Amino acid sequence: MTLLHDGSVVYAEGLWDHVTMDDQELGFKAGDVIEVVDATNKEWWWGRIMDSEGWFPASFVRLRVNQDEPMDEYLAHLEEAQAGEEDRASLGLLLGPGLPCKEQMRTNVINEIMSTERDYIKHLKDICEGYIKQCRKRTDMFTEEQLRTIFGNIEEIYRFQRKFLKGLEQKFNKEQPHLSEIGCCFLEHQTDFQIYSEYCNNHPNACIQLSKLMKVNKYVFFFEACRLLQKMIDISLDGFLLTPVQKICKYPLQLAELLKYTNPQHRDYKDVEAALNAMKNVARLINERKRRLENIDKIAQWQSSIEDFEGEDVLSRSSELIFSGELTKLSLPQAKSQQRMFFLFDHQMVYCKKDLLRRDMLYYKGRIDMDHMEVIDLEDGKEKDFNISVKNALKLRSLTGDEVHLLCAKKPEQKERWLRAFTDERRQVQQDRETGFTLTEVQKKQAMLNACKSHPAGKPKGMHQSIYRRVTWGSISCPRILCRLEMGAARD
Repeated sequence: MTLLHDGSVVYAEGLWDHVTMDDQELGFKAGDVIEVVDATNKEWWWGRIMDSEGWFPASFVRLRVNQDEPMDEYLAHLEEAQAGEEDRASLGLLLGPGLPCKEQMRTNVINEIMSTERDYIKHLKDICEGYIKQCRKRTDMFTEEQLRTIFGNIEEIYRFQRKFLKGLEQKFNKEQPHLSEIGCCFLEHQTDFQIYSEYCNNHPNACIQLSKLMKVNKYVFFFEACRLLQKMIDISLDGFLLTPVQKICKYPLQLAELLKYTNPQHRDYKDVEAALNAMKNVARLINERKRRLENIDKIAQWQSSIEDFEGEDVLSRSSELIFSGELTKLSLPQAKSQQRMFFLFDHQMVYCKKDLLRRDMLYYKGRIDMDHMEVIDLEDGKEKDFNISVKNALKLRSLTGDEVHLLCAKKPEQKERWLRAFTDERRQVQQDRETGFTLTEVQKKQAMLNACKSHPAGKPKGMHQSIYRRVTWGSISCPRILCRLEMGAARD
């Protein structure tokens, strides 16, 4: 690292939390500023935060675009400098001749965005032409399915990113980069960035498949030959394949820094501000989809633990457990009172009966199609359809009118929680429709296959409670895709 060699103080910014219990390692949170003391090892650097020093993974940080930024003296001047000539002159002493400080900072950020975008395009080109193109020639070594698993939709990403870079180049002001107006480029393509969701969701499978192949020498030699033939930098294939995951997470960081050095009067300010929110939303959507896909295994396991389960798999229509709990159920025409455990998924609600002796075992009793139901909040008192007095009750009635269920909770707060859950279910369905979220047949089949492996024939069931607790009840921990973004609170 040349900055370290010339004696300058070099700062890096944490991209993701680095949690460690090793006293030789330096722990930090995303956004923390680390003084880099030693970067001779390309994978582990030695750094300092306040009075703490230690090793940390280089891949968890990025060098700050504006290395002068942490200087106390510079920060003090930055706060005071608005338009006065004396302030601008004093800042010039710190930053050298040229543009006023904030404009120079904006120039630095713009240049970094353009530079990293061009580098990224080269990475994608190298993967597509250096690896995928060569792999397709070796039908004796790779099936098309294997290549799809390893590389995902990276060719689609490459085509999109070339178009995106072309738009950036058109808005880039080469003579005066600080005047560039690139915010609109992100806004124009904000929906296109959602193609990263498929890639990020597939990435764990890619790592597994690649790991299997790399245990065989001929694949190790083949991939290395591809790298050398393409004259690619000395990074393993799995390192190249991580790049798109890191890239989609980096955009909000870059835009946040660009906004920081963009004057509110700048013509690009509103677009950059909107672009930052848009790219945060893209990352949130990708994270949410990843979380949903990681939960479908738990839903499949839950279903396999239910005795006498009938009909289509839950995953055939649903991918999210919204809420669950015990309710008293009455259904026409019998109107017989029954205690049941209800599990509300998107599109449907499954209800089960508890075993009298083994309370951890459930028996399937039926399901309700929520797409054709209306939820009615009932006041305490006489209910006309069932001709009985009710308390803490709500009613599910078919939109065609031929199916009615009366559900009663033990306490008013439980009823209110169920009413919120039904609202959440409709909101989830609408959101999935708008964003185009669906499960593939391969994902559904794999989840059910995994569940069957975890419940071999003859093995006692009754595992639904532990699985269920991991799926919902507000304890969802949202797995991130290495993104420095707050995902918001989990469901109640």
